[in-house]
Amino acid sequence: MKGDLYLVPTVLGNTLPAEVLPASVFDVLNRLRHYIVEDIRTARRFIKKTCSSVPIDDICFMELNKYTDENEVSGFLKYAQSGFDTGLLSEAGVPCIADPGAQITALAHKSGIRVIPLSGPSSIILALMASGLNGQNFTFHGYLPVRSDERKKYLKKLEQESYLKGYSQIIMETPFRNMQVIDAITSVCKSSTLLCIASDITLESEFISTRSVSQWAKNKPDIHKRPAIFIIQSVDRK
Repeated sequence: MKGDLYLVPTVLGNTLPAEVLPASVFDVLNRLRHYIVEDIRTARRFIKKTCSSVPIDDICFMELNKYTDENEVSGFLKYAQSGFDTGLLSEAGVPCIADPGAQITALAHKSGIRVIPLSGPSSIILALMASGLNGQNFTFHGYLPVRSDERKKYLKKLEQESYLKGYSQIIMETPFRNMQVIDAITSVCKSSTLLCIASDITLESEFISTRSVSQWAKNKPDIHKRPAIFIIQSVDRK
């Protein structure tokens, strides 16, 4: 009999796991001994906080990130194939959303391994929930182009698509480029377009606010090097 693959959520920053994770997650963590993780050091620290009774040296970690050899990935489910439940753990938030874990989940389905998602914080969904923008129709676009001219062109395209379809357009960026994103949005988007900036979600320094582009242009928040989600929704062509 094959084991199950649990999609295990983690915290979004330096906060206590008990404050953002349901009890059911701790129950699973206390019995898992095999993990596929984005970063072993981060995973070990998280598990020590959540499963103090579990000897950390008894846990097997397999690391999945952009440096992982593709030839190794197919073997990451060998323990689940042998009957051991395995956890898939992201660096932050929930696995498989803007995260390399999706390929493991796809492989599990092909291999007949049951996939069980566990509830936990997703910065993308939490930001959308709090934004006041369209939560019925939305698109997550991931990271923006790095080059300034390409970034501005892409943002203009997203704004136009938002107007035509009414969608909320969700993007994220490497924290050290946050201010560049704000500068780009306020320089190319229409003054009436709405922008939600959500930073440090679930942390004590949490900041979530939705304003027009013209309002943000007059008062830009300092979120340099702070994890953030940006949501754009166009309201008219003026």
